[in-house]
Amino acid sequence: MGGILDKISDAIKEFLMGLIESNLTNMFTDVNDKVGTIATEVGKTPSSWNGSIYTMVKGLSDNVIVPIAGIIITFVLCYELISMVTEKNNMQEMDTWMFFKWFFKAAVAIYLLTNTFNIVMAVFDIGQHVVGGAAGVIGGSTSIDIASTLDTMRTGMEAMEIGELLGLSIETLLISLCLKIMSILITVILYGRMIEIYLTVSVAPIPFATMTNREWGNIGTNYFRGLFALAFQGFLIMVCVGIYAVLINNMIIADDIHSALFSVAAYTVILCFSLFKTGSVSKSIFNAH
Repeated sequence: MGGILDKISDAIKEFLMGLIESNLTNMFTDVNDKVGTIATEVGKTPSSWNGSIYTMVKGLSDNVIVPIAGIIITFVLCYELISMVTEKNNMQEMDTWMFFKWFFKAAVAIYLLTNTFNIVMAVFDIGQHVVGGAAGVIGGSTSIDIASTLDTMRTGMEAMEIGELLGLSIETLLISLCLKIMSILITVILYGRMIEIYLTVSVAPIPFATMTNREWGNIGTNYFRGLFALAFQGFLIMVCVGIYAVLINNMIIADDIHSALFSVAAYTVILCFSLFKTGSVSKSIFNAH
């Protein structure tokens, strides 16, 4: 009779350990896959992320925003000319050099306006290059060795009783669910960032039309800082996910499996909070308002 009960107990333990290992496999696979997915998504420029949306935004900018920017640049250049003439003792001291200076500013302003999208895309090309370089470092150093990790944990699970294994299986199921939610949250953040980029790019000609004027130029300068902030936000997202993966790798070797799993839950919450903060951190770094 005792032998039968032992066999039933062993069968239940084996079932629970298999369930735990399945949950852990899904959990660690999600971590590895998400690092690669984020590296791919945040490394895309507006034109490569969705060509149809980019074409629509560019068309709206060319047909709706550029005429407004043309009016603004005309006003700015007229204001610049009047200021240059009147500041010389109410036109008593005339210097022909100021007109060459004004023509140069006008040429630069028109050049910036006509090449707005090329300049904007160049900023995001820089961001893509930085994210691509970071992806090679982060992806290579944070990949979790699932097989060896499960072997290490199985040794600890074999010493547990049925009740403890049942509790552990519920814990791993909950943590795995948390990682699924985190995966959805990361996707929302990535899509939200790209929508913000498209919104910012769509009005690019207007701030670019003000960049050559001393009084109005802060609009264009701040816009340019915002572009760099958006481009480098992808790099900060990569750093956050890389830190998360490293923390999980260090946690895996912990002797207490329960403590390790609760650490994963805590790290997941911290990661979600950090991802939401990447936008404001990037803007503060580049002093973009």
